[in-house]
Amino acid sequence: MSLPGLDFPGVGCGLAVVKDGKLLLCRRMKAPEAGHWSIVGGKVDHLELSSVGARREAEEESGLSIGAVDFLCVSEQIIAADRQHWVSLIYVTQEFSGEPQLTEPDKLSDIGWFALDALPQPLSCFAEDAVMALRSRLT
Repeated sequence: MSLPGLDFPGVGCGLAVVKDGKLLLCRRMKAPEAGHWSIVGGKVDHLELSSVGARREAEEESGLSIGAVDFLCVSEQIIAADRQHWVSLIYVTQEFSGEPQLTEPDKLSDIGWFALDALPQPLSCFAEDAVMALRSRLT
């Protein structure tokens, strides 16, 4: 059985959830980039639009109800340490309701809001690309 990201490039999606100038980040427990802080996201399912996948993954990982999302950037990463290759379409939203919760404790160890000028380390490659895109939008 072939696995996306490991045996061929995987298609991922991410969502930069922004509130009052802060970004929602979660700490990953599994590869790729275990132990890194990242935006919410995951794999795009077969026959699923990436924007729908980004909303679905964000809701699953945070417990939030997500409204409209806008395209932010593409992040292509070859993560040598994990022998993984992902192409991720990243979206952004400020439309959501609820408070973030740690809904997948088997995948994530922490979740919270962070100011763009006070981000936790280490950041995932996907989060770094999202932050660069967010900062260029704000200037």
